[in-house]
Amino acid sequence: MGRSPEKMMKLSDSVIALNVPMLSPVLGPTEIYPALLKDEDGLTLVDTGMLGQFDELKQAVEDAGAQISDIRRVVITHQDIDHIGNLQELVNRIPGLELLAHADDIPYLNGSLPLVKFTSERIAQMPGGFKDLALHFLESLPGLGKFTVLQDGDMPPWGGGAEVIHTPGHTPGHICLYLPNDKLLLAADELRVVDGKLAGPVEWATPDMPLALRSLRKLEGRPIARVLCYHGGLYEGSPQPLIEELA
Repeated sequence: MGRSPEKMMKLSDSVIALNVPMLSPVLGPTEIYPALLKDEDGLTLVDTGMLGQFDELKQAVEDAGAQISDIRRVVITHQDIDHIGNLQELVNRIPGLELLAHADDIPYLNGSLPLVKFTSERIAQMPGGFKDLALHFLESLPGLGKFTVLQDGDMPPWGGGAEVIHTPGHTPGHICLYLPNDKLLLAADELRVVDGKLAGPVEWATPDMPLALRSLRKLEGRPIARVLCYHGGLYEGSPQPLIEELA
């Protein structure tokens, strides 16, 4: 078991894991793994990458044999800036783009509430160029448009069928997606791959760590064979041993 080394991973006929290089003002250079879910009506993009790095996302989509214009909907697993950073660019480029997120994170995504972790105090400590970009992005949130609400237990048809699992703690509305046809969990930030091993959410970025760990229990009861983590990539195996260890 461990992380798959491929740069662009076709996980099934319906699921592609994108490998997007990311330059983070906190983490430095790293990689993230949004997902593309393929259906007859077009593509579903799960998370959008870091603010100011749309070209990297666009290149990853093209490397997967698709175009940005093929995307019909964007699922936001949670409100962190490395997951929502290219939302405005995607909305500007794709007419009629549907945006979806859990009800508990939507007030943050539409600007009704300040983002939990991407605060004005934190932005003030960032380099000038990124700071200006961040302030403009926060001002743009109310103009993104309406979000379609996702709830725990929803069963959308994306990627041959998916299950929405609400896993709060990392943010109030954090979700995972389970694709039963592929026995694949899209874990977002609820799980990570670290040195080839599966790990729980990173503590310093998780405001309610006890709740996030309790949320891991919600992943039980499914025959998960692979886990795609936004940070760390693909883990070949079940999260059940880690769930038992952490719980």
